Amino acid sequence: MRDMKRRKFLQQSALLAGGISFNNTLLHAIAPDKKIKIGIIGCGDRGKGMMEIINKMPEQFKIQGICDVLDFRLKEALPYSASATLRTKDYRYILDDRSIDAVLIAPPLNMHFQIAKDALLAGKHVYLEKTMTYNIPEAIQLIDLAKRYSNLILAVGHQYRYTPLYFRVKEMIEQNYLGKVTQIDCRWDRNGNWRRPVPAGYTDEQINWRMYKEYSGGLPAELLSHQMDFINWAFETHPDEIAGTGGIDHYNDGRETYDNVQVMFRYNEKGMIGNFGATCGNARDGYLFKLKGTKGTVQMLMDDAVFFPEAKTKKELETVDGVTGATKLEWNKEGGIPIVKEKMKDGTWYALDEFYSCVREKKTPLSNVMTGATTAVCVHLSNEAIFSHSIQLWKPEYNF
Repeated sequence: MRDMKRRKFLQQSALLAGGISFNNTLLHAIAPDKKIKIGIIGCGDRGKGMMEIINKMPEQFKIQGICDVLDFRLKEALPYSASATLRTKDYRYILDDRSIDAVLIAPPLNMHFQIAKDALLAGKHVYLEKTMTYNIPEAIQLIDLAKRYSNLILAVGHQYRYTPLYFRVKEMIEQNYLGKVTQIDCRWDRNGNWRRPVPAGYTDEQINWRMYKEYSGGLPAELLSHQMDFINWAFETHPDEIAGTGGIDHYNDGRETYDNVQVMFRYNEKGMIGNFGATCGNARDGYLFKLKGTKGTVQMLMDDAVFFPEAKTKKELETVDGVTGATKLEWNKEGGIPIVKEKMKDGTWYALDEFYSCVREKKTPLSNVMTGATTAVCVHLSNEAIFSHSIQLWKPEYNF
């Protein structure tokens, strides 16, 4: 038994000592043989950011058209869309253009479903930004529609599912590095009102749509959905009970969505509690993502992560390392082991690379209509719990 334990820790220490390199088979890299001509619907900050990345992938994509209902957004997008032959305020022109193979959809949340539906009906592949839909009925309808048009790819923009770092953390969970995980702590904080200036001739609702319930799911949809989705994926689960609270606690400026929220998920089957919080009133923690298990903790940033073993685990790792002569583990000054050494690209690059591969090879994306719907339900129930001061329960019909 002692020899078996020693061999197990030798395997673990060897992996950790190697910096836990990326598994390149997960990147689905292929030799591109044809560019995908793509139309961009929604040229706000997210749309322009994705165009900037697409332009760094010239062998895979060509921006063929852009669309935004706001004139100044179209103008701002010009430097990012030199190859576009179509610029329009009506997305139906993008869908009618037979030269366009796929569309990237990045408008306000309340428009996601209708545009994605129309895109599938028009025969376009779809990359749909998160959160997938504004509410649960739309998520269910989009699942049904995607099944009818199964020859088309529908990817959802939860890019953590494509990032090598997060793949590695998922693998650590599966290989029991962390032991029994019982607590998850997630934050995405900032110190600012989250507002953008409103140009002359436009309304606050058009520019600051994230502040209004009619258009937005607020902080849970815009920020915390990424972390919720990762937990669903990494543990192959979903929450069973959702409790939440929040308020307009600092910026009493006419907004409707809250500037301070906290949601707690109970995952009964896994025996876990997930804490997801965001505030616009303090930036000290910024982005925080901790998975706490009986053997250790993984603390993640967007492009970095450290494994902090519990005292017993650390002693066993150090003992095995010393006895076997395995490559020396690299401990940081806080007593953690860096998980990756390689410099990563932006997570969106990996997501778009996977989208290209899925379209070319006709395969289902890791972040697809089913997984996107599960996370959309998590977001919707979070907001229901927050605004109604109630505990929301997962229903069987949400098991997509």
